[in-house]
Amino acid sequence: MNNNKSGGFVAARWLRLMPIVFITYSLAYLDRANYSFGAAAGMAKDLQITASMSSLLGALFFLGYFFFQVPGAHYAENKSAKKLVFWSLILWGLLAAATGIVHNVHFLIVIRFCLGVVESAVMPAMLVFLSHWFTKKERSRANTFLILGNPVTVMWMSIVSGYLVSSVGWRWMFIIEGLPPIIWAFFWWKLVNDKPSEAKWLNDEEKKALEGALQEEQKGLKPVKNYGEAFKSPLVIKLCLQYFFWSIGVYGFVMWLPSIIKSAPDMNMVTTGWLSSVPYVLAVIGMLTASYFSDKTLNRKIFVWPFLMVGAIAFYASYLLGADHFWLSFILLVIAGGAMYTPYGPFFAIMPEILPRNVAGGAIALVNSMGALGSFAGSYIVGYLNGSTGGFGASYIFMAGSLLLSAILTMTVGNSRKASKQRPEPKLEVSTR
Repeated sequence: MNNNKSGGFVAARWLRLMPIVFITYSLAYLDRANYSFGAAAGMAKDLQITASMSSLLGALFFLGYFFFQVPGAHYAENKSAKKLVFWSLILWGLLAAATGIVHNVHFLIVIRFCLGVVESAVMPAMLVFLSHWFTKKERSRANTFLILGNPVTVMWMSIVSGYLVSSVGWRWMFIIEGLPPIIWAFFWWKLVNDKPSEAKWLNDEEKKALEGALQEEQKGLKPVKNYGEAFKSPLVIKLCLQYFFWSIGVYGFVMWLPSIIKSAPDMNMVTTGWLSSVPYVLAVIGMLTASYFSDKTLNRKIFVWPFLMVGAIAFYASYLLGADHFWLSFILLVIAGGAMYTPYGPFFAIMPEILPRNVAGGAIALVNSMGALGSFAGSYIVGYLNGSTGGFGASYIFMAGSLLLSAILTMTVGNSRKASKQRPEPKLEVSTR
């Protein structure tokens, strides 16, 4: 056994795959979240969109996102995540760019819904893809590098979109930001393989070592016949509810933060863009830190619920401050945003550790689809509350309550670490023979 050789093999997977995965999900998130800047920059006025219709348009993406999660995960596990993501990249780029040329709100409704449908398979497909390449001790960090595409993209997208809408308008912002996914699709196709056995950049010993370690993990899991049996599991049901309430807070925040900031006195779109990026700096730091210690301890739950509780408290404190203390309220929103994002890596590491591969992808998709419903509810209801009350206090209470419920539900979930202690962890070693 050569530790240097094993270490080099481990590093090679991270250095080759993580940048690709990160960029791919970043582009998906770019074309999902930039609607909030279009809404804040004159789209509603130009297309004569009412406040309630604007909330519906922001939320329609997630309704479309709900429907094709499980079929997408099933295709990724049994056919090809590579092929599914390739076509998704092209289609969502075209739809995102088309947002910039619509002159009728009815076409915009169709585009937003279809954009959600196309992107719905990406998250479960990418999580399935990572489960084929990274072991249990790596999975929380691998998931985190995937999902980092979310806050990092919102961070730079907030700045870039702020400048774009100020210089060329909201239409060209959508068109320009819709082109990168189409171009990247061909890089994705060239650079990735669905499974280690297909990778030309691994030798035979490395392929056997990785696939052997992944197969060894499967031996410690209780067999589950099919999706129906997995979906009835009390643990899966709890995680679905947990992620539903969590997503209410996250997407109520993401979709409406620019509008909240823009409402401050003397606030322009460029400054709004810079301030909107701040919570995601904290999110990146929190995600990296939590995923590192979660993998080190193989404890997932303890790196989820406390952060959701912090987010709930920050939203409630922001409500108590009221509209007259913008900067203090903004600091609390930064804390809430960072806290809500921090647990993603550990959370999505839970499912492959408690369910066998034949159903884990589908269960992840089911949980993610319930998150999509929560995202729909969060983005729509928060927008509705802001419009109907003329302020943001009611939406802060709504998001705080949702995160509190999510934290409580997480506390009731069993810890996957207990199951992992019943069996020695498989080691990823490459022989020199």
